[in-house]
Amino acid sequence: MPLILPGNVASATAGAYSIANSCRFNSTSSSVMSFTTGTPTSGTNWTVSLWIKRGLVTDAGQVLWGCHTDTSNRVNIKFDNGDIEVFESAGTLNLLTNAKYRDPGAWMNVVLATDTTQGTDTNRMKLYVNGTQVTSFSSTTYPAEDDVLEPAKASKVHRVGAKDDSYWDGYVAEVAFIDGQQLAATSFGQFNEDSPTIWEPKDISGLTFGNNGYWLDFEDSSALGNDVSGENNDFTPANLDATDSSTDTPTNNFCVMNPLDNEYADATFSEGNCKVVTNASNKTWNTATVGLTAGKWYWEIYNVTSPSDYILNGIAEGPTVSSSAQLGAQTYNYAHNADNGTIYNAATGYAYGVVTAVDEILGVYLDLDNNKLYFAKDGVIMNSGTGHSISAVTSTANGVYFPAVGEYSTSTYTAAVNFGGSPAFTVSSGNEDANGYGNFEFSPNDGGGSSFDSAAKDFLAICTKNLGSDGG
Repeated sequence: MPLILPGNVASATAGAYSIANSCRFNSTSSSVMSFTTGTPTSGTNWTVSLWIKRGLVTDAGQVLWGCHTDTSNRVNIKFDNGDIEVFESAGTLNLLTNAKYRDPGAWMNVVLATDTTQGTDTNRMKLYVNGTQVTSFSSTTYPAEDDVLEPAKASKVHRVGAKDDSYWDGYVAEVAFIDGQQLAATSFGQFNEDSPTIWEPKDISGLTFGNNGYWLDFEDSSALGNDVSGENNDFTPANLDATDSSTDTPTNNFCVMNPLDNEYADATFSEGNCKVVTNASNKTWNTATVGLTAGKWYWEIYNVTSPSDYILNGIAEGPTVSSSAQLGAQTYNYAHNADNGTIYNAATGYAYGVVTAVDEILGVYLDLDNNKLYFAKDGVIMNSGTGHSISAVTSTANGVYFPAVGEYSTSTYTAAVNFGGSPAFTVSSGNEDANGYGNFEFSPNDGGGSSFDSAAKDFLAICTKNLGSDGG
């Protein structure tokens, strides 16, 4: 279960290099972008670097990047559940990691560096994950000496996000291809000087990209495939649009829903883990990737569909604990009941607010400094601004509360959750928090008023820059 705490947030470091945007790829939408190469700078030396955050983590055969002509002529970086595999199916190339990479709450950097002129086979292709070269493989076949692989040939199609019908699911940021050089991971990132186990991006504008090189920064939402390397090797997106431009990046990691917390609920996740479709037969819930310990936090839940019985959204002290206990049935779980507006806690309903229906947005305001929970319907604070008292976070089993989405029903419920980085529904207003982060339909800020228990309170998006500076 990912748990992000303030002491583990390198991206909040003042003056650190910042990545503004990423691109969200949806495997169910067959999202992909592609570019056809011209004359290469080198047929033997090249490097690709990508920063990624996983969406679906249990699906096999998710191709992140590659160049595919046919089954005997291709190089792809693929995730098989948790393994990373670099492969070419004719048997001339296969590197399959022993390590598993399944954390949907963390960004990671994958670098593949190739120089087939090397006499030692292990030097011809090097795989780095978060700055460290991978040397433990369950399957190991390196390319032949002086082999010219597909990515280094002319008139070949490079793809980000897919190979044929094997699609990547999750976020991708800062994609760089270097034509003509085998570079180490240190060309694309560095270990944080204050937290030396944390790998963070660095400015790559000084690199030489080569004839077929490219740098995709995804900052132009109207042209997500723009190459900003100076080589003008733009990619053509397919099944991607402006809504897939995200501010969830390696330098400001936003909370999302957690597909690993799915033992009983058996929900379906999409839209970068910001959309949840619950199972019809299990009356449980799913939690998010960030456990909160202090501070004031805001998120939104858009009711896409309604189940036959109750929608229950709120907070939980941890993952689901059974296949029959709904959110709010335990001591340290609290849920707004969309059917009657009550707050449900410890299997008891408390009169509080109003109902929410399909096409309406539930705003959740969590104040862990004063142990209060507030809800809003389409921006209007319920219960005249009087919050529901919750147990101090220190009382919970692990000292954290997680955002949670669930229902009590024999039919499915679809929730689009917005933590501010990658809304799973269309946001028309574009409200930020007091620190300038997030993209919300309604404001997290009180604006100097007295909307919350007759006090002025500003709430923040759940992202690492806020966690690092304002508690968490």
